[in-house]
Amino acid sequence: MQTRELGRSGLQVSAIGLGCMGISFSYATKLTKDEGITLIRAAVERGVTFFDTAEVYGPFENEEVVGAALKPFRDKVVIATKFGFDIDFASGENRGVTSRPAHIRKAVEGSLKRLGIETIDLLYQHRVDPTVPIEEVAGTVKELVTEGKVKHFGMSEPGVATLRRAHAVLPVAALQNEYSLWWRAPETNGILAACDELGIGFVPYSPLGKGFLTGAMSKETQLAENDFRRSVPRFAADARAKNQVFVDLLQRVAKAKGATPAQIALAWLLAQRPYIVPIPGTTKLHRLEENLGAAALTLSAAELSEITSAASQIQAAGERYAPAQMAMVGRDAPPDLRNHQVAPA
Repeated sequence: MQTRELGRSGLQVSAIGLGCMGISFSYATKLTKDEGITLIRAAVERGVTFFDTAEVYGPFENEEVVGAALKPFRDKVVIATKFGFDIDFASGENRGVTSRPAHIRKAVEGSLKRLGIETIDLLYQHRVDPTVPIEEVAGTVKELVTEGKVKHFGMSEPGVATLRRAHAVLPVAALQNEYSLWWRAPETNGILAACDELGIGFVPYSPLGKGFLTGAMSKETQLAENDFRRSVPRFAADARAKNQVFVDLLQRVAKAKGATPAQIALAWLLAQRPYIVPIPGTTKLHRLEENLGAAALTLSAAELSEITSAASQIQAAGERYAPAQMAMVGRDAPPDLRNHQVAPA
């Protein structure tokens, strides 16, 4: 497995990581703890060194699975987790975003305990809190870095201005954002440009369109009641029918290349920037192996141009999240007024 550096952070990881959310959260197929451990260790055996989790996945149990699985390999892997939601420890109820300094510290202590580690390699703010200045957030994480509880700071789905403000307080090692052939907004909304300029690594989640770009779904596919994609407009039956053109494109290129649609989609992402590290998730060993095969796949300039040009002509049908979730992405934190004094009247 090839390795990549996340921006200019010095953080070296496998070119493809493993998004662990689906092992115990959001999808119909939920692995047992032992099954999850087996899958994660299979990834390690195949060269994966970058693993992504969060306290909200489960909630909490995903971190426990990841921690147990990676305990024998602690010095060989990079573990990323996230804070940013107010979760009731008794009921598991998610009461919304919060990045108050006291909450960040509480979340970090919980994550360290569940993961069974002394230091979090990469700590993301999961979603921007519109009530807390990002300077307070980054400042708190900076203190945690000084205390040895966190090594690197990351952000997930921030607005560009907030990303820049955070980076001015504490260098952001990695930015996590949805990015794939059917969601290319980071190319035009300033996110990738900011990563280029500031030396920030880019970690695309849902690089396979939450499974759609693999070609394993169609408009006839029935999603289980507990599959979160049922609430995603892009996965409505009529939207899937319209979005099939993305899969058709990938299947055409894959057939000529002797690869799979998933491998083409991931190889295309890897070719966009040398600091891009996608984190596809799966619960199946054969899909894990298929995804990792993309790291060894090279697309020619002509093939990349063909894919990019063809995809640019397609308008994806349906939003990528339900309205409540869409309201949390790409937003900015309020201004930091702590050092500003109001002039006397």
